[in-house]
Amino acid sequence: MTAATSGNGHRFAAVPVAGGGTPAAQWRDWIAGLPTLDLSDCPALIVVAPHPDDETLGFGATASLLQARGVDVTVVSVTDGGGSVPGLSPVERQWLERERRDELRSATAILGLREPVALGLPDGAVAERQDELTALLTDVVSAGPAGTWCAATWRGDGHPDHEAVGRSAAAAAANTDAILLEFPVWAWHWAKPGDEAVPWHRMSVAPHDEAAAARKRRAAAAFASQLAPYRPGAEVVLPPFVVQRLFTLGEMVIR
Repeated sequence: MTAATSGNGHRFAAVPVAGGGTPAAQWRDWIAGLPTLDLSDCPALIVVAPHPDDETLGFGATASLLQARGVDVTVVSVTDGGGSVPGLSPVERQWLERERRDELRSATAILGLREPVALGLPDGAVAERQDELTALLTDVVSAGPAGTWCAATWRGDGHPDHEAVGRSAAAAAANTDAILLEFPVWAWHWAKPGDEAVPWHRMSVAPHDEAAAARKRRAAAAFASQLAPYRPGAEVVLPPFVVQRLFTLGEMVIR
């Protein structure tokens, strides 16, 4: 099995989020030599996010830039993100799901994108609905023009939902002849420069655009439920250093 399909959940589990992971400074020299992704041949873009905020943190600036250039961009949110805070009652979880849907709508509006498509699969159990998700994504992707880009979380990202979404996006792209792009999110936390688990030979960096990057930062701030403790004493889902690392590194894809 290749690094892109074998799964890296054990790697992610071995590096607690609170520990900080690999600092952005360690990545800078390593990613400096990556080739630049050519955006000129993108006829349409579909961004598939496991949870509300993954589309923004993983590929938000590029999606916003392409939309500003006249490319049709669709965001597909696979789950409503209700599992991000453990131990919630059913009522609390429903509240959190509504909150995250609202945050997603605000974020995509800031990015200049239209209303996202919400599939409503269960957070934390996407792999159990793999075939259903593949069929749903195939329908979405097939509605686009030939050569549509389908960008999704990397199949080796470490988080089980991220990896399941990546697998379904890969299958949907194969079913429709779309162009698959996979963006790491959590890999920047647990991996190291030169890590053999990452297919560096297929990675490229998206062009940097200051205006799009600024929109991404504003959009990320919309996800207040993930950036502050849900209740006093609770851990933050996305600590500042996680978000700042993604801002610092920019956006990269495996193609």
